[in-house]
Amino acid sequence: MAAYEDPDERPLDVNRGSVVDDPDERPLNTTTRMRSLADKDNFFRAEAELVLDEQRRQKAEKIKDLGSPIALTGIALAIRVQGQHVWIAENTSIVRKVDLETGGTVQRLRGHTAPVTALTFFDKISGSGDGKTVISGSWDKSINIWDTETNKLISSTPAHSDFVKTLLVIPSCNLLVSGSSDKIVRFWDLTNYTSGNPLPSIGSISAHTRPVECLDARSMSADSAILYTADTMGVIKVWKLTKELNVSAPRWKATLQDELNHHRTGVVEIIYGDGFVWTASSDETAQVVQHPLVPQDPPVRPTPPLTHPKAVKAILPLSVTPLGEPYLLTGSGDIIRAYDISAPDEPELLGETDAHWHDVTALKLWMRQTTVDGKTLVEPWVISTSLDRTIRKWRLSDLLKPPPPKPVEEKPVPVEMPEAYKMSEEEERELAELMDDDD
Repeated sequence: MAAYEDPDERPLDVNRGSVVDDPDERPLNTTTRMRSLADKDNFFRAEAELVLDEQRRQKAEKIKDLGSPIALTGIALAIRVQGQHVWIAENTSIVRKVDLETGGTVQRLRGHTAPVTALTFFDKISGSGDGKTVISGSWDKSINIWDTETNKLISSTPAHSDFVKTLLVIPSCNLLVSGSSDKIVRFWDLTNYTSGNPLPSIGSISAHTRPVECLDARSMSADSAILYTADTMGVIKVWKLTKELNVSAPRWKATLQDELNHHRTGVVEIIYGDGFVWTASSDETAQVVQHPLVPQDPPVRPTPPLTHPKAVKAILPLSVTPLGEPYLLTGSGDIIRAYDISAPDEPELLGETDAHWHDVTALKLWMRQTTVDGKTLVEPWVISTSLDRTIRKWRLSDLLKPPPPKPVEEKPVPVEMPEAYKMSEEEERELAELMDDDD
């Protein structure tokens, strides 16, 4: 067994949060990644699971080159695209920065002791949009802040009593919001984050009865915001956040404004934009609802739920991106689907792309820059990641109009014709005797 060069990159078991016994873990080729799926010595696996594993093995070989895959050391539990790079929260306890053109790792942030589950950015220079500060959350229950220019850990904050599942920065408020498996939402002051001290806790919400899975917000001012919190039961709560200034230490107060219950079970991703809340759910739907609801005359028919054959784990509504296009991309199972929602009450499925051989877990927009004849060209691409341990890159135009699947040559199935019945010599004699008797 080859020694692993970097002990910090030994993979962590995503189910246990512990170091896997076999440290010989590299960016894996398709055959190696699927090897465990062909283990015939495991007699305790259900037949259906074995069939699924074989299907995945075959698909892994079939699509091994699609999307120019970047093989990862571990599983990406969260990704964020920044310029021409993607930041990855890995189950190996590392935050990794990867060049999307070359696929090479250009930066590693080490400090967590368990899988990293959440990532967000904060400006080093307020309002500059530089995103030079990375904030990460982990199964080790902590929130770490990193200076990406020096590669150094600025601070580590014991944040929750269980896994940190999601992070959100509201820049105008210098506010960090975290959600956790402990069912609590906490507020953290980023005003003096460079001090090196743990972040001050400046408020919390304890109204959820299940783990808080995802967050989004819209800023109202430097002292107020609307916060959306969603849990694994499918409940979305809407809060008005206000900063209490007439106290010795600033605190944030959360007042419940609304509750949305249009999902049957867990909300996996929530995105707010232009007066609408977009959600992906394990109830096998992607949905969009207007919030706050604005009465119109005549009334506008709502967008029906977009049903999928499996849990929807990722959404990318392009209408809330700089593109402003009326399209929605979803990740369900190993398929990326594209919808035209220009007529909200009659969304149209444009196409399906066989993107990965395991569940798609994130979809992000990448404005790819290339230089041709001294001119910089910008083209919209989409970055996807999956439990298959790859990052893949897709031209947006191809996802909106995917090419037809290659025809599969159907070989005729040979049909065995029954042989004509042939009597034995004894049977022939008996038949002749019977015929003689008739005469």
